[in-house]
Parts: sequence; structure tokens; C-alpha cells
Amino acid sequence: MLKKSTAAFMIVAALLCGSLLTLGVTGYVQVFGQAAGEGLAASVRPTGGLEDKESQKLGTALSLIEGNYYETVDREKLIDGAVNGMMEALGDPYSNYMGKETAEKFEESIEGSFSGIGAEVSSDNGKVVVVSPIKGSPAEKAGIQAKDVILSVNGESLEGLELNAAVAKIRGPKGSEATLQIQRAGSAVPLKFVITRADVKLETVYATMEKNGVGVIEVTQFSMNTAERFKTELANLEKQGMKGLVLDVRNDPGGVLQRVIEMAEQFVPSGKTIVQVENKDKTREVSTSKGSSKKYPVVVLMNKGSASASEILAGALQQSAGAKLIGENSFGKGTVQTSFEKELGDGSLLKITIAKWLTPDGTWIHGKGIKPDIAVSQPDYFSVAPINKSVALQYNMNSSDVKSAQTMLEGLGYKPGRKDGYFDAGTKEAVKKFQSTAKLKSTGVIDAKTAEAMELALIKVIQDPVNDNQRNKAIEEIQKEIKATASKK
Repeated sequence: MLKKSTAAFMIVAALLCGSLLTLGVTGYVQVFGQAAGEGLAASVRPTGGLEDKESQKLGTALSLIEGNYYETVDREKLIDGAVNGMMEALGDPYSNYMGKETAEKFEESIEGSFSGIGAEVSSDNGKVVVVSPIKGSPAEKAGIQAKDVILSVNGESLEGLELNAAVAKIRGPKGSEATLQIQRAGSAVPLKFVITRADVKLETVYATMEKNGVGVIEVTQFSMNTAERFKTELANLEKQGMKGLVLDVRNDPGGVLQRVIEMAEQFVPSGKTIVQVENKDKTREVSTSKGSSKKYPVVVLMNKGSASASEILAGALQQSAGAKLIGENSFGKGTVQTSFEKELGDGSLLKITIAKWLTPDGTWIHGKGIKPDIAVSQPDYFSVAPINKSVALQYNMNSSDVKSAQTMLEGLGYKPGRKDGYFDAGTKEAVKKFQSTAKLKSTGVIDAKTAEAMELALIKVIQDPVNDNQRNKAIEEIQKEIKATASKK
């Protein structure tokens, strides 16, 4: 039987995405599909234990280690290591083992807040990969992005570490600093981020009413109360006369399966498919809507940080409710996990992939993601790498840091005239103008203070909805559909 306690309906939480139902930097696991016991993938077959020769082999190995290793060994660690080894042998980044302490943090995180940097992560071929930063978290504010690979924390390499061990190094008390070395696609050298850990609140639904009756609801992950919160915010927008909806699931790493089904039912007509779940026997269980469609148009905003439950929602609304998808290709996480805690008997927990999920038309998006109907990229300064502040940048230099600085200056409106990494006279003049505006000494040299001021100013520009190409395109598309619908009446 699947676990049906509160923990079985864990809020997303990875990766990353969570979320993905993977163990996040948040320090807990997000199990997508833990609500499987409510109807989807509800059968988990029991199997036999160890055969005599298998039990003898493991027991002999334990005895040999305890009897011959040159130092005293911790028997509990050896047993945990053996279970970890079995999980790692599966080669599945979403199946893992949590010892008692980690499992307890998993339970605590149900309350909806935690202390850390606020990013969901998963393990991929021995690498710790960011699924997505949590909205408003220190990680998001610092510029951490989906698909970033975390190489080290405070000088300690994460290479080859089991995911739980890596997460333990990333987490820490509020106010402490985590210095991360990040490998990002497109960057020749690792990037350095210094992030101050903080309490992260997991509010998951944000709603606003824009001009001309366009409502926007952002869902940051699918936790236990997300469906109810979404229903409330949607009703509030409808009472205000909403004529069309933008549903934003960018950087949403996923979460609880049943919650996303409840949300999809707000838009998918009764009897139409929301998601299919296929087990190891190739048997499919189909979840169909018990809800109804809306009279107003809907578009879904997604990006490379939209994973798992976010992709289920996007696929269901596109294929069964006629919604358009706008933005970037999604993450591509198409498996379902459930957790087993009581079975182990000591407070530890196993999270195991038990099935894969398919879109309404039967497509498995794992590793591929979902393509948007309308592809829209953000300005290049949205993904610019931070500047190395240990070296001042000045005239006649040529480097990737200069290129980052030029991209930032362009985004801030100072027009350096080039973004190829060569620090020319035009770049120097742009730096001087920025320094003057920022009330810094106008030298034309990018020292640490100037670099930090540029980055802080750029964060404000990025957070301003006016500069959000994807959001603006989604609102524009909804306005077109509202007009088209009105003209038919």
C-alpha cells in the first residue's frame, strides 16, 4: 500500500525540480505523485526479501569490514551506505534514500517554510543540478538559474556525493553564507555566487489583474494548499470581471499530483483526459476531469524551470482545454515517485520512482520537455553571469567578465556599443555614466563596488514586469484572443 499519511502528500520541493520531486536544497524531498494512493498509480507490488546467498554476501561484507578495517566503524552508517548504494545503482536521479534526520526535515517542511538558499535540486550523473530557484528566495535574488550545476559549496566539492550529503552542505542556518561555484551552459569558467541563507516562505500562488480584464496567476509549486489557494484567487479575478487568464508556471518545479489534477479540472471539460500514469507492466491509469471548461481564453507561461507537475498542467491545458503554451521548452521530468517510511521501521525513508506519466495524447516528455506554441526568449541580461569582483575591469581588457559587464550596462540602458568582451572607449564611457548615476567615483573602471552596484541595479530591472518579454507576450496573446472572442458574439 502507498503511504497515505500527511507526509505522503509532501509539497513539491525539487528540482529540481522538485520537485521533481527530488530532494532540494530546502532540505526535504518533494515527491511528485505521492498522492498516487488517491487514484493514480495506486498499486505497488510487494516483492520478496533477500535470498539466502544474498543475505550471506551482505552479512559477510559487513563482518569483514567490522573485523578488518583499520579504524572503528559506525555500523549504522554502513547499513545506510548499503541502502544508498542500492538506490544509486538504479541510475535514477529521482529515487533516493533519506536517513532518519533527513526524513524528519522532510516532515517538518510540510509546514511551508524552511531555512536555506531556496533552490530545488536533483542529482544527474553524479552532478547536483538546479531544477529551479524558489520565488523570492536568496537563490533567485542572487541569479541562480534552472539547469545550473553546483560544483562546490564553501570550497567543498559536491562531485560524486549522494544527493542527501550534497544538500546537507548547501543547507545551513539563517544568516550564514554559502559560497557556490556554479557551472552554467555557455560559460567557459565556473561562476561564483555568495548567498546569505534565510527563512524561505513557501507561498505558492500570486494573482494580479492587469489592464483590459487580463488576469495573471503565478504558481510557484504545487504544495498541499496550492489547489485551494488557486481556486480562491481564480474566483477573485473572475469576480473582478476577468476576460482572459495567463497562468504562469515558470520555474515551478512541481509537487503533489492530486493538487495539479484539481487545478487542471478548473479548465479541462468533464470526461477529458488530464494525465495518464503507466506502471512497469505497461498498464495505464487515466485521470479524467470531473470539472468544466471556462468561457474565457487561457494561456500557460513556462520555461526550462517548469518541471513535472507544471508540465502535467501545461500538457493537460494544451491538449484537453485548448490553451496556448508560451515561453521556452520545459524541463522534461516525466516520472512519478512515492515514499516509503513505515516499511523501514527506523524513521528513514525511501523515495522510489514507481511509474511514468504521459500527456493526454500519450506522449512521454521525459528528457525532452514540452515545446511552447509560441517561443519567446527573455533579454540576454536576464541570464548574464555575475562579475568576478576580485579583479578590476578596465580599458583594453578582453574577458568573459567584461562581456557580462557590457550585457549588464546594455540592460541598464547605458549603451556600451558592444557585448563581445573587449573593454573599449565606448564601454569605459558607459561605465562612467553608470557610476555617476549610482553616485560612485566616475573612473570608468569596474571595481568591486561598481560591479556590485551594477548587479543590484540589474536585479531591479529584471524584477520589473515591464521588462518581462514572456509575460508581456502572454498578455498580448490573451488580449488578441479576448478581442477575437468578442467579435464572434
